Amino acid sequence: MAIMSGTAFETAEKCSRLPEMLRPLFWDADWDCVDFQRNRTPIIERVLNLGNEEQLAWLLKNVAEEEIRSVVSSSRRLSRKTARCWQNYFGLKEEEMKCFGMFSTNPDNLF
Repeated sequence: MAIMSGTAFETAEKCSRLPEMLRPLFWDADWDCVDFQRNRTPIIERVLNLGNEEQLAWLLKNVAEEEIRSVVSSSRRLSRKTARCWQNYFGLKEEEMKCFGMFSTNPDNLF
């Protein structure tokens, strides 16, 4: 039986499902609509910002380190704490990371 293009069934079949252990990180989203292939960057950011050890291990196992490094460098949605952690992990300079540009002129955000 052929599947018509654009049907919900076809969309669900093509959807890249995340493991159930990541569901708590997406409390604000419809879990059935979270698609890793379509939303890679926001999902990576969410896991980096909020993930526990098991969730981060999943990320490091399933996403190339270079892609994670690219997200860390280009993201403006990482918390300062998360940005510092991954800055050290990847050996990046502040000027290589867009997220620090938002805070650099504010004297209240020294760390």
